[in-house]
Amino acid sequence: MRGKERKVIDDARDQPLDKRVRFSLRLLESASTYKDIVVRKKDGFTQILLSTRSTYNNTLNREVMSEVKSALEKAAVDDSKFVLLSAVGSVFCCGLDFDNIVKHLKYNRKRATVKLVDTIKNFVNSFIEFKKPIIVSVNGPAIGLGASILPLCDVVWANEKAWFQTPYTRFGQSPDGCSTITFPKIMGRAAANEMLINGWKMNAQEACDKGLVSQVFWSETFTQEVMVRIQEITSCNSFVLENSKALVRYNMNVELKQANERECEVLKKIWASAQGMEYMLKYVQNKIDSF
Repeated sequence: MRGKERKVIDDARDQPLDKRVRFSLRLLESASTYKDIVVRKKDGFTQILLSTRSTYNNTLNREVMSEVKSALEKAAVDDSKFVLLSAVGSVFCCGLDFDNIVKHLKYNRKRATVKLVDTIKNFVNSFIEFKKPIIVSVNGPAIGLGASILPLCDVVWANEKAWFQTPYTRFGQSPDGCSTITFPKIMGRAAANEMLINGWKMNAQEACDKGLVSQVFWSETFTQEVMVRIQEITSCNSFVLENSKALVRYNMNVELKQANERECEVLKKIWASAQGMEYMLKYVQNKIDSF
């Protein structure tokens, strides 16, 4: 489904002065707290934007994942009704930062592997454990872990120019983000294998047809469409939103955490092995930047 063009209402413009002052102070606090993400506290929700300064194309290193985890933990206990996850620029998230991973694994590979994999496991668990709804606005390509975390969220809206790919075998990596469980459930085993094993590049409409994306909007009106729907959700009762999510996710968290644990154990084996390291080095050395 493609959204129709609508007028967006600025929710902050008509607020009383004291509310606007508190809103501005929260923005300043956010700017001084994070280096690789932007966190905007708005009336009713928290917006987390990937805006990585230490990586390229919003890839995920230990620092970025730790910051996202921290932002989710804070949003879990503040007055936010939900989280809007999005990104700055024309790329949503290109998954793990393999340049950074290789750099760390070159020295004390066993210890570095444990640290890296634990960061990934904690990052993924922070999505699984978050009790409030997570809305995702996918503005561009979502690759690897940037795509596999989407089913852990609750609503996913995509720009028509976005595309999705999990070419793990080309990275010399096994699937992550609980995708070994969520992808087959969402899109069926055959399509999931095409994504996870064969690296099928799925466009936005295909992702919507397969259930990975909720709705697709025209690129010209994407931001407007997202904000109109955000305003509608903001008007809902927080207690109702949280309990509605709990009903939908009932009994799923244990299965997801077990999948995350299994996937991370396999990653440890691959990255700690000489063959896994050699393959990843080869990928980093030969990769072609397609953006």
